[in-house]
Amino acid sequence: MIPKVRLEKLIRNALEEDIGSGDLTTMAVVDGSRSGTAQAVAKDDIIVAGSDVFKEVFLFCDKNISIVTKCKDGQFAGRGDILAEISGSLNIILTAERVALNFFQRMCGIATLTRKYVDKISETKAKILDTRKTLPCHRDLDKLAVRTGGGFNHRFGLYGGVLIKDNHISAAGGIQNAVRTALNCIPPTLKVEVEVKNLGEVEEALSSGVDIIMLDNMKIADMKKAVSLINGRVLVEASGNVSLSNVKEIAETGVDFISVGAITHSAPAADISLLMRQNKKG
Repeated sequence: MIPKVRLEKLIRNALEEDIGSGDLTTMAVVDGSRSGTAQAVAKDDIIVAGSDVFKEVFLFCDKNISIVTKCKDGQFAGRGDILAEISGSLNIILTAERVALNFFQRMCGIATLTRKYVDKISETKAKILDTRKTLPCHRDLDKLAVRTGGGFNHRFGLYGGVLIKDNHISAAGGIQNAVRTALNCIPPTLKVEVEVKNLGEVEEALSSGVDIIMLDNMKIADMKKAVSLINGRVLVEASGNVSLSNVKEIAETGVDFISVGAITHSAPAADISLLMRQNKKG
C-alpha cells in the first residue's frame, strides 16, 4: 500500500484544487443536516483497483462517514455491480464525490488495461512491466493499479536503478563507455540495464557486462535473433510500440519482460457512477 503520509498529501491537494473556498452548489441546495447513502456502480466490465483510495477521500473529509467495500481490488466487476457503499452526511458525500471517483476511475482503468495485456501473454514466460510514463505526482497510484491488474513495476523513478538509454549512450560516447562508467559509480548489488536498437548493439552490450538488455523498437524477426544471440546470458526486455494486437507475438520471441507505457499513459478511465439517495426525515 502507499505510505499514508503521501496518500494524504495527494488527497489533500486534490480536494483543495476542487473545493477551493467551498462547494457552492451543495451548500446552496442541500440541507446540511441530511444524511444519505451512495453506491459506486460499475457501468462496464472492469478490474477493481483503488478501493482503499476511494474510501480514504471520504474519510479525509469526515471520519464519521461509513464506507463498505463490495468488491475487492483485483476482482472482476461486471456492468451494474456495486463496488462500494457510502453512508453519512449528504453534504460530505456530494463534495467528495468527484475527487474520489477521479482516483477510483483512473486506477480501475489502468488495472483493467493491464489485465488485458497480462491475459494476452498468459501462456508465455514473459511478464508485463510498466514504465515511468505516469501521471505526475500519481506514480504511487498508477503503479499500484498496474500490480493490481497483474502486471509488474519497473523502477519507480530515476533513483530506482540504472537504465542506460540512447541519449545516455550518445552522451557517453558509446555503450561500452556508458556501461563502464556506470559500473564504476554504483554499488555492485545494483543491476545495469542498457537499451539497444539493433543486433550489433546487442553484441556490444553483451560484452560490456550488463545485467539486462532492452530491445527497443525492434522488429519481431530481429527480436527472435537477439534472444537467440543472448541465449539466456542476461535478462531481456522488449519495449516500444507494444499493443494488444502484437504483445503475444512479442512474448513468443522468448523475452523475459515487455514494458508497456500505454497501460499508464493511455488507459481509459473506468466508467463508474455514484448513485445517491437521501434518508427520510423522522
